[in-house]
Amino acid sequence: MRHPTTALAGLVLAALVAATPAAAQGKGKGKGRGHEPMYDNRPLHEWIADLGAAAPYTRTAAAYAVGSLGAKAKPAVPALIRNLESEDAPVRFSSAIALGEIGPDAAEAVPALRKLLDDRNDDVAHMAKKALVKITGDPVE
Repeated sequence: MRHPTTALAGLVLAALVAATPAAAQGKGKGKGRGHEPMYDNRPLHEWIADLGAAAPYTRTAAAYAVGSLGAKAKPAVPALIRNLESEDAPVRFSSAIALGEIGPDAAEAVPALRKLLDDRNDDVAHMAKKALVKITGDPVE
């Protein structure tokens, strides 16, 4: 049998959680720490940290997550630019997608994306071209 104090503490905790605003519980509409964008109940800064992970799969997944945030993911641009130099094609590909989804706010990535137009992986080169169009608004030859 549970001690009555333990049961009461559980009820109090449940009541406090229920009374806490959804945003404070990480269930807000895309907002967490202050006004930081969220994806999959994780704030942007955690996804940015994953962009620097050792495992290529983690970097790739993080790039897709960051890209889904669109222009709100502008703070991730430097980490995405670094990933354009990865040895792993899926990391380069997903990072180019993310930069394109960020759009004009990713303008500092234009030189790095231009280098990828001659990438040894045709899919990466094609995605770099698409990202450049989304960022600059200009057709790429």
